[in-house]
Amino acid sequence: MEFPWYSVIVPLFVFIFFLQRFFFTTSNNNKKLPPSPRKLPIIGNLHQLGSHPHRSLHKLSKKYGPVMLLHLGSKPVLVASSVDAARDIMKTHDLVWSSRPKSSIADGLLYGSTDVPFSPYGEYWRQIRSIAVLHLLSNKRVQSYRDIREEETSNMIEKIRQGGDSSNSVIDMRDVLSCMTNNIISRVTTGRTSNGGDSGIPVKALLEELLILLGIFSIGDYIPWLKWVDKMNGLDSRVKKVAKDLDAFLESAIEEGVIRNKKAECSAGEAKDFVGVLLEIQDGKETGFPLQRDSLKAILLDSFTAGTDSIYTTLEWIMTEFLMHPRAMETLQNEVRGLAQGKAEVTEDDLGNMQYLKAVIKETLRLHPPFPLLVPHESMEDVKLLDYHIPAKTQVLINAWAIGRDALSWDDPEEYQPERFLNSDIDFRGLNFELIPFGAGRRGCPGITFAIMVIEVALAKIVHKFNFALPKEEDLDMTECTGITIRRKSHLLAVATPCST
Repeated sequence: MEFPWYSVIVPLFVFIFFLQRFFFTTSNNNKKLPPSPRKLPIIGNLHQLGSHPHRSLHKLSKKYGPVMLLHLGSKPVLVASSVDAARDIMKTHDLVWSSRPKSSIADGLLYGSTDVPFSPYGEYWRQIRSIAVLHLLSNKRVQSYRDIREEETSNMIEKIRQGGDSSNSVIDMRDVLSCMTNNIISRVTTGRTSNGGDSGIPVKALLEELLILLGIFSIGDYIPWLKWVDKMNGLDSRVKKVAKDLDAFLESAIEEGVIRNKKAECSAGEAKDFVGVLLEIQDGKETGFPLQRDSLKAILLDSFTAGTDSIYTTLEWIMTEFLMHPRAMETLQNEVRGLAQGKAEVTEDDLGNMQYLKAVIKETLRLHPPFPLLVPHESMEDVKLLDYHIPAKTQVLINAWAIGRDALSWDDPEEYQPERFLNSDIDFRGLNFELIPFGAGRRGCPGITFAIMVIEVALAKIVHKFNFALPKEEDLDMTECTGITIRRKSHLLAVATPCST
């Protein structure tokens, strides 16, 4: 008689579970740990993450509290969903929580996690972050790219105008916004537009796949002896293919930069792109830190992944909220058109007094942070979090999406109300933990100034030139896609009508 396969596998799993429970429990049982949902053998709480973990974890936190301890396979994972917990992690004990958990997907895509966001804490990370902050994203450097921002946002306006003049006047806002953002990031990073060059590599599609992959929970990372599942389900091969194709693109961009540097093609006063800057300091004479080729490529890849998606995703969510709340759009139009004082074009010089515009951006980032769970942190030693004992090597997910909707911090948290920020000092630069779409502390995003400047000028130009409406009277589909960044699942479609003034 043949026995079915599960008659062997199931008892084996049960045996392993009890073996782990009775022989490998630690002394943490004597210390106060955060509350935990009931876990299953082997997989722990992995089954409770769902397709949108920020939403699933938010629901769990309502039952188990703003600090809860999950077990994803064999790994302890803390989930922080309150202002106090976020402040404790990213300010009070910032250094202890400054490392990153090991990720096989990030290793495969980002040259062994040698980029800025995913690199573990240590001397190497300090050096590459200083390169990003001082050489690539300083205020002076960001200002030097003003002409690129102005030119590409003007191109976007012309593209919307042409679409509105066509027989089918419906505009695919994601297409318009992503094209503008891709061109800005690509020109700043490599000196060419996203469709420039002769590589024939579908960079935009590759970057979208990369962000999807970075948002996947790899079984092998949490249950090492089931790592073969990642190979069987095709995850490993997807990672290798994207990494190979992006590497070819980055190599071609670097080689073009080398040729430009030899020919000294940059004219006096012209902003040098990221490739040119990194090639100049690669030998370490200026920084005291030689930059290896893979590290250079990893830093360049950061600008595409962190910059492109977060900028156009935020702009698309803003336009989505405007179509659902036309009074907010009208208020911003009145502000921009009034301050522009009849000028043909809005420029960055006009942005300083646009308080409602800044409030709109903050309110949208509150409800739709581009990275809802931020990038995971990991404790480097035992630490107290509020009243709980947290062992070393515990991963933490900070649910910025849930914190932005916490009724303890916000009145009517589910309502879109930009006015809440008009008389508020709350900002998103890491000092106010009610609003942390870009993180905070040592591991906060170094590119905030660059991203916000693009968002501000693009949004001001859009509402200065056009009125927008839905193609037909219907509810907008607000379904989110999956991945490390959260954007709309479906493209936003709108009818754009040129402003009559």
